[in-house]
Amino acid sequence: VQLVESGGGLAQPGRFLTLSCVAFGFTFSDKAMSWACQAPGKGLEWVSGIKSGGSATYHLDFVKDRFTIPRNNAKNTVHLHMNNLKPEDTALYYCGSHNYDTVYGPVDAWGQGTLLTVSS
Repeated sequence: VQLVESGGGLAQPGRFLTLSCVAFGFTFSDKAMSWACQAPGKGLEWVSGIKSGGSATYHLDFVKDRFTIPRNNAKNTVHLHMNNLKPEDTALYYCGSHNYDTVYGPVDAWGQGTLLTVSS
C-alpha cells in the first residue's frame, strides 16, 4: 500500500488550493479515504473523509463550509479542495486509507504528507 500526496506549498489567506493523493497497491474503490493534518506543535487531527463510492463525505466543523473531498476511483485519487484558506490551516496534510468503507474506522495506511503554509 502506498499513498502519495502532493499540492502543498505556500498560499495566501483567502486563496484556493487543492491537495491530491494517488493510491497504489490496494483496491482503492473499496476503501473510505480521509485527510488529516498536523499543525506545528500539535497532534494529528482528522479533517475530512469520503466513503468508497463518493456519495457521502464528512468534515471537521472548522472546515465544513470551506473544504470538499472529491475522489476519482478510476484514477485512484482523492483530493482536498480548500477554499478561503486561513493561517490556521497551516499544517502537514496526510492522506489515509481506512480498513473498511467507513471514515469512523481505523486508518491502515498514511502517506508521507504534504506541507501547506498559509501566510501573507
